[in-house]
Amino acid sequence: MGIRIVRLGSPRAKDEGLRIGTVRRPPRGVPKSEFASQDWYDVWYPALAPSAELVKEAQDAATPKAWAAFAKKYRAEMAAPDTARMLDLLAALSHGSDFSVGCYCEDEGRCHRSVLRALLDERGAVLLAG
Repeated sequence: MGIRIVRLGSPRAKDEGLRIGTVRRPPRGVPKSEFASQDWYDVWYPALAPSAELVKEAQDAATPKAWAAFAKKYRAEMAAPDTARMLDLLAALSHGSDFSVGCYCEDEGRCHRSVLRALLDERGAVLLAG
């Protein structure tokens, strides 16, 4: 049981379970009815995505210092009561269910999902290899 952190649109792992899209926008040019069948996501959960302003900041982060500034601001957004409770819920569910959360970015190291992975780990989530 546990959570996989994945790149949305990538082939699903065996027994991956429900795929949750933690992105600000749905995939472009894909009919809503095909999101799941094309391995994007089953459920869209934009509340766990960075704000639109932070998405832009992450995309423009060309240095480790700029990336660290983004990560700090994203962590602050995720510390808000509602989002913190969502993260707590996912961490708790990971002990009895298989599911995944993800984003479109190719490089997890330069994607909010790397910070999301750390936040879930800090809450005691069971994390599985992607």
